[in-house]
Amino acid sequence: MAKKFFRTAFIAALSISALLTVLLYLTDTTYLIKGVKSTYLQGVQSPEIDDHVHFDLREVPVGNPQALFEAPQKNAIPLTEVLENTLTQTRSVAFLVFLRDSLVQEHYWQGFGTTSHTNTFSASKTVVTLAAEKAIEEGYLSGWNQKVKELLPELEGEYANELELRHLSTMTAGLDWDEHYSSPFTITAKTYYTDHLEQVMLGVGVSEPPGKVYEYQSGSTQLLAMCVIRATQMSLSDYVATRFWQPMGAVETALWQLDDVDGMEIAYCCLNSNARDFGRFGLLAMHQGNWRGQQILDSGFFKMATDGYRADYYGYSYWIDINSHGTKVFYMRGREGQYVICIPEKDLVIVRLGYRYSPNGSPHKDCFHTYVDEVLKMYDEPTAP
Repeated sequence: MAKKFFRTAFIAALSISALLTVLLYLTDTTYLIKGVKSTYLQGVQSPEIDDHVHFDLREVPVGNPQALFEAPQKNAIPLTEVLENTLTQTRSVAFLVFLRDSLVQEHYWQGFGTTSHTNTFSASKTVVTLAAEKAIEEGYLSGWNQKVKELLPELEGEYANELELRHLSTMTAGLDWDEHYSSPFTITAKTYYTDHLEQVMLGVGVSEPPGKVYEYQSGSTQLLAMCVIRATQMSLSDYVATRFWQPMGAVETALWQLDDVDGMEIAYCCLNSNARDFGRFGLLAMHQGNWRGQQILDSGFFKMATDGYRADYYGYSYWIDINSHGTKVFYMRGREGQYVICIPEKDLVIVRLGYRYSPNGSPHKDCFHTYVDEVLKMYDEPTAP
């Protein structure tokens, strides 16, 4: 009797499983399987900074590594109590400070270190914009006013013909896209976990006139990356490696999450690196595209990129804070507070990686203000070494 019961239950379970699988395929929600495996079955409810182990990956290889400059008395100035408490409360894993190009603070927690890979999330968006600028300078793209339809003729939507590359970088694309992170049924979740990312993106319509209104949409960066890939005929990882990662002397190979084996980079996030190497992008921006004497990007680009476009706090994939700290600050930002913060007037770069950020603050999070204010206190001239 028991054997018959278990056999019936097993057949029923298989039938339900098969039915659910068919239903997922029919509704184009098979991405939920991958999503559940990499979140709920891991004991978390959303993507985490160390979830790259659940994805197919493409390497961003190093060339000739260049050591960072380090201050002789690194960590000589103690972190302020406020800063230390905030770093603890936000479950930080790395905190670095560069002063005049030299590493003056370096701290790690929770088993992370100099070679640990973490997902920089939307801070990767800035890297995509840098890649697009490089492609413009090399002649692969004709300029920031180039029409996207010239590169992605399959793009849909009433206003698709009006969409320019600059609209993708400045978050003024007018896509039919709802940026939402808590529900597994949103376009953001679908593009994160799907195994046919290009197909999904080409089905996202341009539903509003581009260039008019700022609206943060991760799909904009994905489309920009697709334009770079088509124009250069290179993978995004290879292009970034040869134009930035290697010239900047990165020490560790980075990893970019893909939608499938040998697939396309999930470009609006998912460049996994360590804090030291990711900080090189901040040092590059501080020197207006110059890396130790080599002009990697035109210096004029950074003036344009770090001025507000349709929102005074967002330029070409850089967040901008002008008034809060008595000096201009611009920065790369990713979900849960992945930061590369540049303070040009003080010649400071701050890198923070971690699991959480403060829930309050718009457009700039409270923890961001804490990182900037406390570091400015620590290295306010003339007390700074």
